Amino acid sequence: MSLITPRTLKGFRDYVPSSMMPRERLIETAKRVYRSYGFSPIDTPALEYLEVLQGKGSDETDRQLYQFVDHGGRAVGLRFDLTVPLARFVAQHASELGMPFKRYHVATVWRGENTQRGRYREFMQCDFDTIGTQSVVADIETALVIHDLMLAIGFDQFTICVNNRLVLNGLLEKLGLAAQATAILRALDKLAKIGAENVLEEMQQQAQATRAQAQQVLQLAALRGTADEVLQQLDTILAGSANGAAGAESLRQVLSGVRAAGVPDTRVKLDLSIARGLDYYTGTIFETYLGPLPTIGSVCSGGRYDNLAGLFTKQHLPGIGASLGLDRLLAAMEELGMVEKVATPASVLLTYFAPDHLPAYLQLAAQLRAAGLRVELYPEAKRLGQQLKYADQRGFRVALVAGDDEWARRTCQVKDLRTGESQEVNLDPDAEPVAQAIHAILSSDLPAPEEH
Repeated sequence: MSLITPRTLKGFRDYVPSSMMPRERLIETAKRVYRSYGFSPIDTPALEYLEVLQGKGSDETDRQLYQFVDHGGRAVGLRFDLTVPLARFVAQHASELGMPFKRYHVATVWRGENTQRGRYREFMQCDFDTIGTQSVVADIETALVIHDLMLAIGFDQFTICVNNRLVLNGLLEKLGLAAQATAILRALDKLAKIGAENVLEEMQQQAQATRAQAQQVLQLAALRGTADEVLQQLDTILAGSANGAAGAESLRQVLSGVRAAGVPDTRVKLDLSIARGLDYYTGTIFETYLGPLPTIGSVCSGGRYDNLAGLFTKQHLPGIGASLGLDRLLAAMEELGMVEKVATPASVLLTYFAPDHLPAYLQLAAQLRAAGLRVELYPEAKRLGQQLKYADQRGFRVALVAGDDEWARRTCQVKDLRTGESQEVNLDPDAEPVAQAIHAILSSDLPAPEEH
């Protein structure tokens, strides 16, 4: 039998330990921030009935759906995001969940789209959402979670761009384009990618807007100034539109709320050009850009969707949330040198080259793990140089060396692999001195506390 060539599908990829470990750290950070705001974890199936998924995002997401007929003859699809399954989930379990309901969900999604930098056909989303309330408090909190999440990951230069679909809809109503809102907003969502002239042409071709109407939409998107200055201009532009006024007032409250919570104005920006391409958004929308690398696109996006669950239940279940773009953010962090290249989660390698003392090696490893250290015991009695090379290749921070002479003296060499320095530490009556020496080396890598 001929060998099968090992390969992955286009847009899909394997993760070696050096790639997977930063992903896990990022996921753990996101979960910690979400939990700090009271969001609870859930999970849903990767496969949904096709009718659950189709027509919920956009024409583009419908084209990108991975779909098939299963063995039972049912039309099914792989989820393209975590928000549509959430709407189905809360409609199905609303009575037992209670409202409002705050959830986070970290899981894989699939879209058959063109691959590009930081963008794949199988990717992970890290979502958080609040369901069952239209209170602006939930909108403000969504911005605060995004802010705290970016800080926790290690960024201090980023901008959370905020807009409101009601503002855009209000202008379209005044222009007589309300019926073409979906096509207009999809075109506007491409502004940063294809430029103003191409957006003008798409609005005219796809939404049958006149050039003058399309230009007025772009004029709104181009408004600049402080948030207060832009909002003042909106009052004039949207005069007579109830939807527009409601959207502008919501933006005032969101911006005021995040400012009251201590978020600097430099990190939250009113940007009327963002539209978010998915059809289900109804109110506040967010996109987050990195100051050092804005061209990589938004790394945390979302918004309010007050009608999505209405497709599955008569109970009114408004929602708002956002999603961290894990793969795109990791691509940015790698480009910025923020990802440490290690291939092991353990900090300590316990070298092994005195087979007669195997029970003692096992005991020492167990004692150090009990002291809160991550320790790997090398499995073969090879030369010390080979084992230290292994430690260097995988990014261990500390190596422990104990041969026949050390075991006879009841000592252990603690080697700092970054500086090359070693110290001999006593093992009697237990491994506590060794653990202390290791903790001292590891703590030297931590940043010093800031002075206040």
